[in-house]
Amino acid sequence: MEWTDQGIVLSTRLHGETSVVLELLTRDHGRHLGLVRGGRSRRIRPLLQTGNLLQAQWRARLDDQLGNFTVEAIDLPAGRLMASRAGLLGLSHLATLVRLLPERDAHAGVFDAAAVVIEHLDAGNIAAAVMIRFELELLSELGFGLDLTSCAATGTAEDLVWVSPKSGRAVSRKAGAPYCDRLLALPPFLIGSGANARPTAEDIIAGFRLTGHFLGRYVFEARGMDMPDARAGFIAAALPEKVGE
Repeated sequence: MEWTDQGIVLSTRLHGETSVVLELLTRDHGRHLGLVRGGRSRRIRPLLQTGNLLQAQWRARLDDQLGNFTVEAIDLPAGRLMASRAGLLGLSHLATLVRLLPERDAHAGVFDAAAVVIEHLDAGNIAAAVMIRFELELLSELGFGLDLTSCAATGTAEDLVWVSPKSGRAVSRKAGAPYCDRLLALPPFLIGSGANARPTAEDIIAGFRLTGHFLGRYVFEARGMDMPDARAGFIAAALPEKVGE
């Protein structure tokens, strides 16, 4: 058994005296593990940092075996990102989210979205905005996608400002006015273009509240898990002046 694919490093764990077990998010083969012989060496170790993009070849005698990885560098942003609190916590949160997906199930959309997040993790508000979009993509891949295209009550695509916390569907300002205190805010940047696509700090916070509700209720709680601490830490690092107000 053999294949070659691009992969984003999620984690490593030691194996024996010189090797490591590498966990990658690959584009066409999903979240995949394999042994990297000599992975603790001075030459290979810098490649195997969380967030780095590698060209990986996997080989095994049988498909259900752990197998072996040989890797080459494509892009190595880990050193830059780990120098900042937002970058470090963002990588940790990203890896935790990806591990919600079944091992070896291909999710090309998640891979592409993760690559965009990693590219922008040290870019302030942009980092927060792309993380929110990644959480929406992951919810969709897990079967809990939000429908932000039209109003759940009227079908209109105009003036959508809320989301139903039960159905995950958008609600227009007029239709939702009588019970707006029970709805989640829909930040304009998630559905807008032009000026509306540039989020404010308040929009970012609303976006994380939106995705956090569905992640918490339908993903983490359903698995008996708590929301990762790295998520709150990342939000605080990306918008330190607004969190807690």
